[in-house]
Amino acid sequence: MLKGKTVVLGVTGSIAAYKMANVASMLVKMECDVHVIMTKNATQFITPVTFETLTGNKCMVDTFDRNFQFHVAHISLAKKADVLLIAPTSANIIGKIANGIADDMLTTTAMACTCKKIISPAMNTNMYHNPILQDNLKKLAAYGYEVVKPDSGFLACRDEGDGKMPKEEVLVGYILREIAYEKDLQGMKVIVTAGPTQESIDPVRYITNHSTGKMGYELAKAAMLRGAEVTLVSGVTSLEKPMFVDFVPVKSAGDMFEAMKSRFLDNDIIIKAAAVADYKPKTVADDKMKKKDGEMSIELDRTQDILKYMGEHRREGQFYCGFSMETQNMLENSRVKLEKKNIDMIVANNLKVAGSGFGTDTNVVTMISKQEEIQLELLTKEMVAHHILDEILKLKGN
Repeated sequence: MLKGKTVVLGVTGSIAAYKMANVASMLVKMECDVHVIMTKNATQFITPVTFETLTGNKCMVDTFDRNFQFHVAHISLAKKADVLLIAPTSANIIGKIANGIADDMLTTTAMACTCKKIISPAMNTNMYHNPILQDNLKKLAAYGYEVVKPDSGFLACRDEGDGKMPKEEVLVGYILREIAYEKDLQGMKVIVTAGPTQESIDPVRYITNHSTGKMGYELAKAAMLRGAEVTLVSGVTSLEKPMFVDFVPVKSAGDMFEAMKSRFLDNDIIIKAAAVADYKPKTVADDKMKKKDGEMSIELDRTQDILKYMGEHRREGQFYCGFSMETQNMLENSRVKLEKKNIDMIVANNLKVAGSGFGTDTNVVTMISKQEEIQLELLTKEMVAHHILDEILKLKGN
């Protein structure tokens, strides 16, 4: 994912420095070229050898280190970097950079970098809330630095409060958002529905389906990584919500309809990947519900056809993509839905095909539009999501 990209990691003197070994490892596994710069204080918590072993590159500490190829190291790294992440970022380093002090390898490199710069403050909670530190953070934000908000919890100093460095996955997420993909969706608003809906039968039981929401979540994540402003309207799932998206949790088909009805006209691309329950009980039974011969009898109503409603009320310039899960006559049934719902593209798959459908990390789909049918081979849902977005952009003429 990050092949050909260069990330410079700055590590300062904080107990959280040990977490950066995992960040470096995660980036290397994505084929990223990782360079680490440490302050001298940081070497008291983790050794440069650790980072050199993980990255295959010399870990820089001393500005005047003579053991290097003939170039000005802080300048050459600054030119190579696609993004600079300083984490953990101590109060001392924040103060130095905010006030133009460049007296070591890390601060001189930060001063010379023209790429995106991200800092992750990590310190005692009273230090973090000190007004001087907060003023310095505001100053850095005004200079274009992105500040990762620290977590709150039990700190190494035994205090409780803000100042905890976020998980490694969060830090990597900030890097991925910046450099993983070209921003071909920049300036666009995308809304995605995902997951199953639940229709209550009584206080205990409900009607639902086997959807896990993985495909919709991958689409929301992919659109975000490509620069879109993303809203994810999600049914009940066990998935962790993607970073940097507006997350709207819903339960029933009615909830999802209302959430979409109030939002869909504000978006440029609408993707309905949710597996909405087709039926709901006419009334929700109470504990005294009558049973005939020990069996429960339920009268059902159809749920609202969300995509059809949006297709009928679309505004000019919008692009609509739906999903069609079939067990037979996949192409024929999907084309009928394409016309009936007045949408631009439908992504069809057959649940009987191995590796396709609910609960898997892979999918086998055919993208159907009025112009063509494109069948994809077995791919991860992450890759399928990007193929779908590629086709949407092509059909939109972007």
